[in-house]
Amino acid sequence: QVRLVESGGGLVQAGNSLSLSCVASGRAFSSYNMGWFRQAPGKEREFVAYCTWNGDSIYSADASKGRFTVSRDNAKNTVTLQMLNLEPEDTAVYYCAASPRRTNVIEEYVAWGQGTQVTVSS
Repeated sequence: QVRLVESGGGLVQAGNSLSLSCVASGRAFSSYNMGWFRQAPGKEREFVAYCTWNGDSIYSADASKGRFTVSRDNAKNTVTLQMLNLEPEDTAVYYCAASPRRTNVIEEYVAWGQGTQVTVSS
């Protein structure tokens, strides 16, 4: 089982950037597809992006507007979500997760981090 720890969240003003990191420990990180999800207050958790084991990336419609980039470094067991030009609507707890499948379906992720808070002020 892989264990995940996110970091990099914080409070930023709209228009600024943040880079979230997720470090994995345990077995076979490079075999997992790694996803990022977020959950805003009062809303359901939603898919943001995922990065396949070999570095291909898929984004949600919102993230695909070019503001978000997901990448991974298998040598460092790390997956990163770079977020540019943040908006107040991006305020949420951001989670990384691992799945054996190339998927954006929450239920198909088998391991989750504890989340990191991102707050964007206007």
